[in-house]
Amino acid sequence: MKRHLFMLVAELLLCSISYAKTSPRLFISLDKEWGYKPITSAVRKAPLIPVTIPHTWNAEYLPGQISYNREMMVYKRTLTISPEMEGKRLFLFFEGINSVADVFINYQTVAHHLGGYTAFCAEITDQVKKGKNDLEVWVSNAYRTDVLPINGDFNVYGGIHRPCHLIVTENNCISPLFFASSGVFVHQKNISKKKAEFVVESRLSLKGIKSNLKIRTTILDATGKTVKSQETEVTDEQLNQPMTIQNPVLWDAKHNPYLYTVNVELYDGNRLVDKVTEQTGFRYFSIDPDKGFFLNGKPYDIHGFCRHEDVEGKGSALLPEDYDKDMELIKEVGATGIRLTHYPHAKRMHDLCDRNGIILWAEIPFVGPGGYAYTGYVSNQGLHDNARQTLKELVYQNYNHPSICFWGIFNELLITDEKTFQAYDNPVVFVKELNSLYKQLDSSRLTTFATCVNQTNYLGCADLIAWNKYFNWNDGQQIGSFMDKVKADSQNYPVGVSEYGFGGSIHQHRCPINESKASLGRLHPEEFQAISHEKNWEALAERSYLWTKFIWVFADFQSVIRKEGDRDGMNDKGLVTYDRQIKKDAFYFYKANWNAEPMLHLCDSRFTERIYPITSIKAYTNLEAATLYMNGQKIGKKKRDKYNRIIWNNVILQPGKNIIKIEVKNGKKIISESCIWTLKL
Repeated sequence: MKRHLFMLVAELLLCSISYAKTSPRLFISLDKEWGYKPITSAVRKAPLIPVTIPHTWNAEYLPGQISYNREMMVYKRTLTISPEMEGKRLFLFFEGINSVADVFINYQTVAHHLGGYTAFCAEITDQVKKGKNDLEVWVSNAYRTDVLPINGDFNVYGGIHRPCHLIVTENNCISPLFFASSGVFVHQKNISKKKAEFVVESRLSLKGIKSNLKIRTTILDATGKTVKSQETEVTDEQLNQPMTIQNPVLWDAKHNPYLYTVNVELYDGNRLVDKVTEQTGFRYFSIDPDKGFFLNGKPYDIHGFCRHEDVEGKGSALLPEDYDKDMELIKEVGATGIRLTHYPHAKRMHDLCDRNGIILWAEIPFVGPGGYAYTGYVSNQGLHDNARQTLKELVYQNYNHPSICFWGIFNELLITDEKTFQAYDNPVVFVKELNSLYKQLDSSRLTTFATCVNQTNYLGCADLIAWNKYFNWNDGQQIGSFMDKVKADSQNYPVGVSEYGFGGSIHQHRCPINESKASLGRLHPEEFQAISHEKNWEALAERSYLWTKFIWVFADFQSVIRKEGDRDGMNDKGLVTYDRQIKKDAFYFYKANWNAEPMLHLCDSRFTERIYPITSIKAYTNLEAATLYMNGQKIGKKKRDKYNRIIWNNVILQPGKNIIKIEVKNGKKIISESCIWTLKL
């Protein structure tokens, strides 16, 4: 009998513990059962077009267009409130609506948000009724001077282009309303290999009885073991808990992207009423003007890409597999950093970079005109307010990501001394204000900007300087002497490269050796892109003072004003194609230099139709040497050079088909690639 009672009590205790570990907070996806139509539809009963979120009405590629659809659409669906939600608090959470959103419940306004790339949250507890409710969202991506970006060399996709949810909580909860953040912030104060000193800040929203509330914060290591726990009585809606972990495992980028789990639980007595889980990594970093970036006290070379959220057939309405695909390509090439241009990117991308050790530059959409004739900044109160709001949302929504080391203020804001540009309002004073705001919200990270005009205009505007600099395909090595001059004029501010590159079409091919002085016009031959990157990298890799080196751009993307390469409306400077299906030759050049995994790539394999009998054959490899065969005959074996290239010069092609084959040895294994070139006389 006693044993039976003991087992019963033990079972009850286990049930209690299990319940305590389960948060009563619910996340209900609202991605399905939407319809939309233009607000300009004149017929009241005009049918809705069924869609699933994420969605944009600009996903279709429109070649040859000089503009694209920037208007207002109405999205609608039914929101069902179940009896189980009675007495609970209800929040609508949108991860991103581009660019302006008005949200209605039963035709009453519940939210208005300016800005398409940050999340926002609205409480609807008092606006809904039990059963079916009408949820309606007016969405506009129309041009406005009070919503960033007001310009830029990329398309601003309209729509509910990121997921949306209904959050259900108790009356007392960890607030989802504080700039649509998690409400939990891990402030890293003093981080070293010996200890990690930090403060966990929790923001609460309290509408119930407050007399018996407490916060229990638990830090778990990567195995799930508790390494620190603290319980604090709730006396205010903002609560700070100082903590220390001895001998922490540091987040060490790609070497060891180690993450701790932070569980923040809100209790009413012994009853769990809410729980938020965040992940973070402890690390420290610095930049030396002469030696570059240091992570956890050791030099760490940051090289990688700028990236746009833009995929063929989807625009910016990406699915999880799209982010995963991009991350696999980023890992394959061996990049160590990504610049998330030119706006805040989705949460999933930040999470992937945390887990895979990719260092991030994240920025607000404060963007210069690119190829447009106007400006990226006008001095009006609306733009100032929107920039401040977006900056706060960017910081608070992404505060705990260890991958983020840099906050970006602007991209290519032009100044009055540009000969070909009509001067508008000078942005420098406001840029300095934004820098101060970043520092006020988060002093643990460094601020930077990407400029293409005389940097002396912006000295003192950020901790770091970075340059967007493009040279002609065969002048790439000039970037080295240019950056040396930039460094000399920088007044000891660290300098880096935020953009460099050249267009590359997989459908356009020319022979650089035979046509080195040819006028390319709008042509972007893939071979010329590859040589441009080779020359740029040769110059940049030699300069250890550069704190970063970012390629423009990871993948091709839409920009309606572009008229270059093989199709209008496309920026083809990507190293992979718009659909992510083809890696261009330049991709493999960087893979050979950045990734230690044995590889071989035969260049120019898509350049199949030839008119010159004497040519060169090039391969990229990080193995010692390769052997060339043509039409079954051995041409010769050569060693790779300093930048992992092998070039066979003065190779003679035979009329008709020529089978090109290269081989390398990797231990006992043979790696080979081949293609067919046809010489037409």
